[in-house]
Amino acid sequence: MGRWRYWAQHALTGAVLHSALPLTGVEFGRELNGPGSFSGTLSPRWLKASGNLLLPSVALIYAEADGFIRWGGLVWSLEAEDRELRVEAAGWSSYLTKRHDHHGELRGRGPYVNQDPCKIIRDIWAYAQEQPDGNLGVVVDATTSNAKTGTTAEPWHSYWYEAPSLGDHVDDLVGEDGAPQYTNATEYQSNGTVRRRIALGYPRLGARRTDISFATGVNIVEPPKPTYNGDDFATTIIATGSGEGTATRFCVDTVRDGGLRMESVLQLPTVNGTDALGRRAAAERRRRQIMGDIDSITIRDHPNAPLGSWQIGDDVYVTVHNDWADFAGWCRITAESYRPSDAPDQAVLTLARADSFHYGSPEVA
Repeated sequence: MGRWRYWAQHALTGAVLHSALPLTGVEFGRELNGPGSFSGTLSPRWLKASGNLLLPSVALIYAEADGFIRWGGLVWSLEAEDRELRVEAAGWSSYLTKRHDHHGELRGRGPYVNQDPCKIIRDIWAYAQEQPDGNLGVVVDATTSNAKTGTTAEPWHSYWYEAPSLGDHVDDLVGEDGAPQYTNATEYQSNGTVRRRIALGYPRLGARRTDISFATGVNIVEPPKPTYNGDDFATTIIATGSGEGTATRFCVDTVRDGGLRMESVLQLPTVNGTDALGRRAAAERRRRQIMGDIDSITIRDHPNAPLGSWQIGDDVYVTVHNDWADFAGWCRITAESYRPSDAPDQAVLTLARADSFHYGSPEVA
């Protein structure tokens, strides 16, 4: 990897505040359905010489390597720590946690009935950025989905008298089963300006990648240790679908495996068909019946998967053979972490079994 560079920009004017911040102890990364984070430290001497360039609400900060922006976001806090100044930042979507709907229904865009949540997310950002001093310059992908939000009986509302957080609205929209997914992205445009983006994916974010892989002895540099978590394990799934009371759709999918019966409840209030409910219950039981996860791996820059060659949400084939585990299978990248100060050619990836995710709208027939 080339030399890392950290620089700051004014949030509203776009003016470069500092082209090469002398940060140390830097750690940053993106995540699935969240803003991701950035942290690093500066010396008091730099602060005295440079003044308050990195004030929250004013400064944006970027991490760049080889001419590519690896991370971008808003500075949220500066805190003196011993003889260092600690800088904390978060990705573009964190801005919505400090914005509220005080007009109601996103200033007349709602309420919504059977609306694509991707459309509502774009409307939320449009509402936030049309207010005075609110334009962060964030663009949201034009992705569409088959998911539906709001019904004729219960439309999706945003009431002014509740002054709801716009960030909470987005969290609710992507938190539903089969909902669109997002991450924060930052890149240079052809004219040299920075594009701040919310990457929306449906029926999923990311893709199954056959062009890259992770393996011990190749590009995994620390021996991962598997976890065996009984809280997530189940041999029996009790699934409920649409309806109320005794009219609720209901099924049980179970298997005997020589151990104790372990049950888990799966609630799918939008699934109307008994057959569809049974398929979802069986898939959930198969997922929960497998015990043993590789939660994270540390990888090095390698032709099998150069740093930055993946996207959040991608499925990558992972092979681990060590004293702790013999594992081979598809894992989904749900978060990443870079520590350029300590390991400039490495990244830590948070993983989840690829088969633990359900993509697309819940079945309704």
